[in-house]
Amino acid sequence: MMLAGSCTPGGAPFTRSLPAGGAREAVANRVMTWNLCNPCETSNVDRAAEIAAYAPQVIGVQEACAGDVERIRNYLERVYGLVYHVAYGSVLRNWGRCGGVPWNPGAYGQAILSAAPMTDRVTVEYPDGGSEDRGYLAVTTEVGGRSIRVFNTHFAERRQESVRADQARVLAAAVAEFDRAIVIGDFNAVPDAPELDPIWKLALDADPRCRPSAAHLCEPSTDWQTRFDYVFLRGIASRGHGVHPTRYSDHNLLHADLQRV
Repeated sequence: MMLAGSCTPGGAPFTRSLPAGGAREAVANRVMTWNLCNPCETSNVDRAAEIAAYAPQVIGVQEACAGDVERIRNYLERVYGLVYHVAYGSVLRNWGRCGGVPWNPGAYGQAILSAAPMTDRVTVEYPDGGSEDRGYLAVTTEVGGRSIRVFNTHFAERRQESVRADQARVLAAAVAEFDRAIVIGDFNAVPDAPELDPIWKLALDADPRCRPSAAHLCEPSTDWQTRFDYVFLRGIASRGHGVHPTRYSDHNLLHADLQRV
């Protein structure tokens, strides 16, 4: 779907247009995660601008409505020249969060945008989502010129430690099947939370300082100054990372630049 005219579907005008020859390319070895915040009064134009500022090869988003992700992708292409494929990992349909009509509410969950095509998409709903259905999305795509398995997840909300522990075990079992994997998402747990142990046993944070034994060195990723969002790397080394505050969500954007091998 391409947009026509000078306004977005919500009526907000484009503030920038793509000049001739102005198309950009994604940073080939960059991955990013971002909880979009839902429900929040945020324009998809602004969300696209935040993503375009860092132009990741792959970005996983959580609390994502399928319709919003499609609009974000269209803005990224039309306004910034960044072309992405999209894989949806919706685990529920929610009229309150995503609109639609009562008998056909919008799809809600995770999504992955990748500059390279994606294959072998798998969507798994956790046996127990806690207070809301939760799950993970996994795809195979290209990052930094290599084929890599990418997982994007959203664990149960705070104060549901036992539920997150079960979710971590399910996710870890899937990640363990791959020698190289990227695991991104909102885990709703601080670095030294016991429920994250299965993930830490398989992968490291993109920030070499951020470890369960040094949780105080992990940069906060939320407005309430906690670290809940991660880029975990298995069999892959990071050569740079960043936590980027934004006024368009209660979660910051996190990115990692991977070493080329």
